[in-house]
Amino acid sequence: MLHYFGEYGSSKCGNCDICLDPPQHFDGTVVAQKALSCVYRVQQNFGVAYVIDVLRGSKNQRVLEYGHDKLTTYGIGVEHSAEYWLSIFRQLIHLGYLRQDITRSSILVLNPEARSALKGEKVIELAVPRLQAISKSSSSAKGRSRKDDYDYDEVLFAKLRTLRKTIADAQGVPPYVVFNDASLAEMAEQQPQTPYELLRVNGVGERKLEKFGDDFLALIREYQFEN
Repeated sequence: MLHYFGEYGSSKCGNCDICLDPPQHFDGTVVAQKALSCVYRVQQNFGVAYVIDVLRGSKNQRVLEYGHDKLTTYGIGVEHSAEYWLSIFRQLIHLGYLRQDITRSSILVLNPEARSALKGEKVIELAVPRLQAISKSSSSAKGRSRKDDYDYDEVLFAKLRTLRKTIADAQGVPPYVVFNDASLAEMAEQQPQTPYELLRVNGVGERKLEKFGDDFLALIREYQFEN
């Protein structure tokens, strides 16, 4: 939370799940190099979800249109899930090898520290990603298609609708093109915190996550912080 608001703490809080149940660590040098190389190969012009698509060898239309299926880093991370790679990228951002440029739709940008990592001049220790199975509540949500099917936070839902309208007006499209009411209701119910969690919401795919995910996640985090 401190990191999100631009502050940093060097001591353990003794209360969070990381302090109470420390993760296992491993030599993540090669994994980090794959991630950083892919950011470099796509010319530091894309966000986390898209870079993960390239790493995992996705054949979605956007990747093919950009010709990124021809890159040397295309598919080099296919052995790991999208959730795994999301954890790796979050750690690399936290460790200072990458940053998200919020002025450019949160694209990934290499920090100077990434140079030594790419050259193999240091060992990068990472936490073993804690992969979670999709919860029953998320799975059961797949059968719900109307906002009234969700037990959502009405105040948050209203804020999400306002954000949706702002984005839709800016792009000159109807609000439902951004997200439909059912998707907003599920967001207001589940209150996702990470891109992967947002992907589990009905109506949120890789493309919409790339275009709108950061704005909606930021609003949800802000709402939770205020309440």
